[in-house]
Amino acid sequence: MEAELEQQLSKIRVQATSKAPHQQQHAAMLLAVEETIKEQGAPAEPASYFAALLTLLEQQAGTGPNGLSGTIIYLLSIVLPGVSHLMLRAKFSTMMAVLSQSLDLGSADVALLRSVISCLETVLAAQDAGSWGLPISQGTFRSLLALSTDSKPKIRKRAQEAVSTLLARPPPPAVVHPAAQITARFVIDTLSTAKSDAQSALHILQLLKTTDMIWPSDEFGSLCEALMQLPKLNMPFVTTLSFQAIESVFSSATESLDEDQFRDLLIDIVDLKPNANDPLASEAWLKIIQKGYTAYALISPDACFQSLPDLIDLIIPDIELGKPSTREAATQCIWATIRECIPDAMLGSAGIGQVIKALASGLSYRYRESWALVFLLIAALFQRLSKFAHPSMDGILTEVANMRMESEFELKNEADAVLGAAVRAIGPQAFLEVLPLNLGGEPRKDQVGRAWLLPLMKSHIRNAPLEFFVDTMLPLADSLSAQGKLFVSKGRDIEAKVFSALSQQVWALLGGFFNVPADILQSFTPSFAQRLAMELLESPDLRPTICGALQTLLVAVHALANDDSGVGPLTKQQAIAAQTHLAQFAPDYLAQLFNVFAQSPGANRGYMVNTITAFLAVITSDDINATFARVCAMLDEALKTHKPPAAAEMTERYLEAHAPPNAHTMMDLAIIMTPYLDTEHSLMLVRAAHMLAKQNDDQILQKKGYKAFSRLAEQPAGSVAHQLIGSTMGAQLIPMLIESAESVAISSRRERLSLIASLSRNLADDQLHFIPAMLSEVILGTKEANERARSVAFDALLTMGKRMSQGGAINMAAVTGDVSIDDSDMPQQLANTEEFFKMIAAGLAAQTPHMISATIAAISRALFEFHSLLSMDFVVELLSTVLMFVVNNNREIAKSSLGFVKIIAIILPKEVLEPHLGEIVTSILKWSHEFKNKMRLKCRHILDRLVRRLGLDAVEKVMPEEHMKLLANMRKRQQRSKRGKEATAAGGQQQRAEGGATAQVEAAASASAKKTFGNAYEDVLYGSESELEDSDDEEPNTMATKSAAKGRGAKTDRKNGNAPASSAKVSGAWIKEDAEGPLDFLDRSAFTHFSTANPSAKERRAPVAPKMKGGKFVFEDPEEEARKAAAVAAMAAAAAAQAGGEADGEDYYLQSLTSKDAFYHTPGQKVKFPKRKAGDDDDDVEMASDGEDAQAAQLKPVPAKRGKDNSGNAVGREFRSKKAKGDVKRGNIDPFAYIPLNPKSMKKGAISVKGNSKKEKRARNMK
Repeated sequence: MEAELEQQLSKIRVQATSKAPHQQQHAAMLLAVEETIKEQGAPAEPASYFAALLTLLEQQAGTGPNGLSGTIIYLLSIVLPGVSHLMLRAKFSTMMAVLSQSLDLGSADVALLRSVISCLETVLAAQDAGSWGLPISQGTFRSLLALSTDSKPKIRKRAQEAVSTLLARPPPPAVVHPAAQITARFVIDTLSTAKSDAQSALHILQLLKTTDMIWPSDEFGSLCEALMQLPKLNMPFVTTLSFQAIESVFSSATESLDEDQFRDLLIDIVDLKPNANDPLASEAWLKIIQKGYTAYALISPDACFQSLPDLIDLIIPDIELGKPSTREAATQCIWATIRECIPDAMLGSAGIGQVIKALASGLSYRYRESWALVFLLIAALFQRLSKFAHPSMDGILTEVANMRMESEFELKNEADAVLGAAVRAIGPQAFLEVLPLNLGGEPRKDQVGRAWLLPLMKSHIRNAPLEFFVDTMLPLADSLSAQGKLFVSKGRDIEAKVFSALSQQVWALLGGFFNVPADILQSFTPSFAQRLAMELLESPDLRPTICGALQTLLVAVHALANDDSGVGPLTKQQAIAAQTHLAQFAPDYLAQLFNVFAQSPGANRGYMVNTITAFLAVITSDDINATFARVCAMLDEALKTHKPPAAAEMTERYLEAHAPPNAHTMMDLAIIMTPYLDTEHSLMLVRAAHMLAKQNDDQILQKKGYKAFSRLAEQPAGSVAHQLIGSTMGAQLIPMLIESAESVAISSRRERLSLIASLSRNLADDQLHFIPAMLSEVILGTKEANERARSVAFDALLTMGKRMSQGGAINMAAVTGDVSIDDSDMPQQLANTEEFFKMIAAGLAAQTPHMISATIAAISRALFEFHSLLSMDFVVELLSTVLMFVVNNNREIAKSSLGFVKIIAIILPKEVLEPHLGEIVTSILKWSHEFKNKMRLKCRHILDRLVRRLGLDAVEKVMPEEHMKLLANMRKRQQRSKRGKEATAAGGQQQRAEGGATAQVEAAASASAKKTFGNAYEDVLYGSESELEDSDDEEPNTMATKSAAKGRGAKTDRKNGNAPASSAKVSGAWIKEDAEGPLDFLDRSAFTHFSTANPSAKERRAPVAPKMKGGKFVFEDPEEEARKAAAVAAMAAAAAAQAGGEADGEDYYLQSLTSKDAFYHTPGQKVKFPKRKAGDDDDDVEMASDGEDAQAAQLKPVPAKRGKDNSGNAVGREFRSKKAKGDVKRGNIDPFAYIPLNPKSMKKGAISVKGNSKKEKRARNMK
């Protein structure tokens, strides 16, 4: 029995105890059928189930809708897909008769009808072409068509799925389904009554939309005519669905219609163009046009091309007027027609001019809001026309370049994309003919410099003729360089730097010209090669550029020479010839590169290594071996006089400015040539590496020795280096590695670990003692400070584990290295995965916490990789052992142990993990209150994983009472997280419904932003801690503060004009003025001064530098300055009023600035009131009843305020400094106080400080 069927039946069997009656009935019926099959001794196959159920269904015929027919048909719908087609054909008549009766009887039962539809679909799909001609088959299919327009959604959906599936799979050998005629007639009849029965028309259009079939040719015209009449009914939903249905029908249009019929159909569709403001109908119409014209281009390419300009003129207004989704659909439609409807034979024809003219209209100002989409279409046209775009598109190219040069133009990146497409299409030579750089010679007034094109061209030149660079660009670079040197001689450094930079930018184009040019044999001449070699030696600034260009050329040519596909700018024969030509210059270039390599600082050699490797790939083996012999000879000479560099010479700053010792350089060159050496010279490298690996005085040389061994061991199996390492492994390499374990330098550990990993991969059975001998070093390597060294150590650990799992025997005498012990006296230890873990676990008995921690980390990594090869008893034993270290007081050990528990919580089965849950929880809770090293976070993370795997109730049972609050907090965080995810999902669905493709792109970007670590082990170990870091407990006031801050931020955004994304956009345009004068609207560049956004909103007040006063910065308060300015203006107004004889009148403006209720405006136009000083009289003044009272009030002396004399002047003002603003003035008098003391207050006992009076002192003494 098929596994899928058994899985479905098993789900039904367990429903015998369900509370739902219909589920109980299904399970009881299935169990009864299985019991009958078992009693009859029939096999438990789908055929047996089918026979039993069909017999029961025949017995239930005529029993009415309340019988067991529904249950039997439900089980039949599950069993029938597994029954053979031959049996279904044999029982076809019986099935149709019984199911048709059930169909009539159960017309009101949705579940029964869905089961009947499933059975009919399966039975009809099994019939051959002859059976489809029977009346019973056609009648049954008509019933399915009728149900596809049923008013009940579930029945209608299931019937439409069944019809679509049947029509998409015609019985062989038929191409058109036998029921296609019936379907077409039914659809036409239904659509003809759309005006009176729109609901049925909508349902049938939905069926057409989802059906992929070939329609009969005699009905296709009538079907299209019926669909074309629907948009004229002015029903929005019917119109949209009709367009979508026409799009689906077009899949068979090329087979069903001839050229004239297809053209007429397209003309009718074009005439039905909807309003651009109707996004649903417009997008559906544009998709039809795109699909229709693509198909029309296959039927009649020339006629389709002739109609393309008119089509672009018709669609391009939608890019301006439509909604955003309509604009994107219109752009996609034009882009597809440009790509598919322009035949290759018409690329250079005169008709292309009409297409270009239609598309150039999009550069007018009316399309300013959609220029980004227009630029995309222009770039696509450049790409399609390729070299034929010149000279027909020169005008568009010039216009885009002029737009790009305007300083206020906002779409510079989009314009750069168009210019880059033009460079790729027509080539740099034609491009510079249209847009010359104008850098050489004396510039004329009408010439515009276009130096900004150089960086743009650099990344877009492909397969261009090298001759143009040699004859045109190289002299330009020399001219610019000479001009820069002339400015240097005149002392004009700024101009010199500008021209030097321009010269380097011209040289930077060399990489693009070296990207597989077609004229390598003709243009890469000895003189040009010599010029490049000279620049390598004499121009350090140009070395990266030239080396990168040479590497691009060599790698591309070498790849094409070894490619048999024949796809590329050069054929295989041409690539081989070019590679041979370049190989002639390789020895001279290598010699030059070796000299430059030796003279360059160690930090700036990476690009040279890549270039040397590219030359080694094309040079002959004899030349490589001869070069290697010379390098080895120079290495021997250098080692004779070599002295280890001092510590100061190994710093990063020193290496950036000085070349390393000659011995280091020669060894680096020898390592680069490793993959290309023969046996003899590989043996020379092995001897040199063996000698340097034992070098203890110079750590760098020791590292390079191990690096040479590692590169030899990494070569592919079967190579000369791989065979040599295999032959010397047992006699030299393994003993050397074991003996030198104690003397290895820190900087050499990574290369040494890499060598250990490579050797462990190819160990023979008699060399397995190498694993236990090196295992402790590998374990310690997992705790290295260098990340790459740690990664290599883990790789070596896993490599050893894989080799141990392959089996073998370990010679323990060789491990101990005791030659006095006979091998026969030592037992042979079998190699397997459990033995490997025992070897690692031996490190738990170490004396240092560092080694214990490294051992636990190694066990965790190995267990994650090999847990499937271990028995559960052994894993449980490991768990019990490591749990003892979780409670260790050493944080380093405990941290590694918690990592082990994380791994255990993931890999162990639930039934194994549950018995040890209490022990695990009790152990890790020791660190639940420790914040250092994120121990508390790790503890919570483990608990979170345990809750996810075993459930909250299981963890709660073993949780100590004092830690129940932690569990309650975890429950709250889970509920909070669940609510947040549900809200995010609901918001995402709404956003996708409203925003379409943009929302999908944002969702994909947010999904891709989740943190991953690149490997499954690190994802498990560290992947979820960041989630818990953001989900710690938050106090209510903190949450309130965040909410308030969020609210303030939202209000600020609205205030500043940054409305939410969902708010309505304000349409309009602004003119940006400049200081050059009035804007000339007739100027072509006037469009760059128009903006769809308010320019004033983008303006920011320039920061004002603080003033200097007396050598100090003085920061002025804007409000204080505004107040002072208002006061000055008031005094000026008063003086002017007095001079003009208006003193007797009332000046309300002056009173608003100087009266008690005065106010002023700040620079931000806020109303402010002047601050009251301590001496100001703020009391209300009572009005006198008559003149005498007023006069008496004026003559009454006013008591002096505190800090002022009777005249109202501040006391001590004569001591105030004129410059220091408050400091005591030195020179005349040095007072001890600013305010003179009153003599009356100086009497004895008059001044009393609270708590120090005599009365208070006596009271304290009595107490």
